[in-house]
Amino acid sequence: MTTAAVLPFWLDRPPLEALEIAAHADALGLDELWIGEMMTFDAFALAAAIARATARIDLWVGPLAIGLRDPAALALGIASVTALGGRPAHLALGASTPVVVSQWHGRPWRHTLTHMRETVAALRPILAGERSDSDGALAHSHGFRLASGAQQTRLAVAAFADGMIDLAATVADRLVVNLLTPAQVARVRQRADAAAAAAGRTRPPLVAWVPAALEPGEATLAQLARQLVIYLAPPGYGEMFAAAGFGELVERARAGTHPRELLATLPRALIDAVAALGDATAVRARLDEYRRAGADVVAVVPATADDPGGRRLLEAVARG
Repeated sequence: MTTAAVLPFWLDRPPLEALEIAAHADALGLDELWIGEMMTFDAFALAAAIARATARIDLWVGPLAIGLRDPAALALGIASVTALGGRPAHLALGASTPVVVSQWHGRPWRHTLTHMRETVAALRPILAGERSDSDGALAHSHGFRLASGAQQTRLAVAAFADGMIDLAATVADRLVVNLLTPAQVARVRQRADAAAAAAGRTRPPLVAWVPAALEPGEATLAQLARQLVIYLAPPGYGEMFAAAGFGELVERARAGTHPRELLATLPRALIDAVAALGDATAVRARLDEYRRAGADVVAVVPATADDPGGRRLLEAVARG
């Protein structure tokens, strides 16, 4: 069984807590660490620092928004982490959201399925050490080659909508989902298996990110709720929450209700639906629900408001 952790994006915590979480995960013998990107660090810079400071844990960088880095930049970033860490690093890609891509970075957020297909197609030969030669409408590169040569990098694709699930099942080495219920993970597994079979390839492993906390207090529940509010309106996430029975909350978020108002009415049931909470036995049982639903890897996102560095949670995961 693969054990994995995700560096969280808690804005109420010190940014350098990420290094503490990474050190705990590595020392405890977890297999994988996933390093995303939001408003604290550049993901490749953080991953390079972690690669130098850890001994053995597999590093997955992303999912990174395909609208923000071209194929050459993505390949250069992950090759840098590999070289600095002295071991292979892996790359996850995602469509992200209009807020991140368009509002924060001023880039167009459009045709995400085409963009993902073209990005993966352009990256494969570059990561194999070849010179780039791709003419996609949204992702293209010519004449670029990594000086460090071929990489052992695997590619993951984050997915929600059916089209992206189908694409990930046919072109990626991993399929990543976030903030799903076990029942929704089972639906993704079933669809991805069918798409891979239709394409005549072995299904890629499914990775489920699951927020988790041991015996959460009020500070931890508030931390989790603040994070969930951010994801109510964006495409993909909103549809997922609506399908889980929280459509009225999604409608209010998309109608422009202030986050403070949403936070005040966000039900505990929403947190419970997509997280693993309780004592060590309850957390491990909940993670097993995700495995039985079809997740090959369950990556915990540690809440740290009452558990600095996620130490207690990661210890429970490692023991389990």
